[in-house]
Amino acid sequence: MSSSAPIAGHPDLTEMRLRYERAAETPTAQVADGFTVLGGLFVALSPWITGFHAVTPSLMVNNLVTGLTATVLGLSFAAAYHRTHGIAWTVPVLGVWTIVAVFVMSGTAVTTSSVLCNVIGGAVLILAGLGTMAPAYATRATT
Repeated sequence: MSSSAPIAGHPDLTEMRLRYERAAETPTAQVADGFTVLGGLFVALSPWITGFHAVTPSLMVNNLVTGLTATVLGLSFAAAYHRTHGIAWTVPVLGVWTIVAVFVMSGTAVTTSSVLCNVIGGAVLILAGLGTMAPAYATRATT
């Protein structure tokens, strides 16, 4: 049995934290985090903005939960990217689900406003999520 040093004392830990802090400070990451928050808020509020909340209550709940989840993720990326970058892949997945949900959820009446809101909101989340993931992968490629 070998004893290992705790991770807190690892010499590369400080360098790794600094690398992710630099990645979070890039304009790409900041814009992507902002669009993640705004896209999530749009998806969450879209049933009331466009008025399809009364027609499709199941899609309303889905958009509220999905949008609030994306908003919280965007805020966490902005606040602590070095700790949350590992789950950045979930934002594009939420974007894809937002687009697909309007067509696959049972009890959903397909209206022009619901389709447009979900496709636009989902596309924003996909692009913002990919933008959030980009700085971490760029720093890995340079090291």
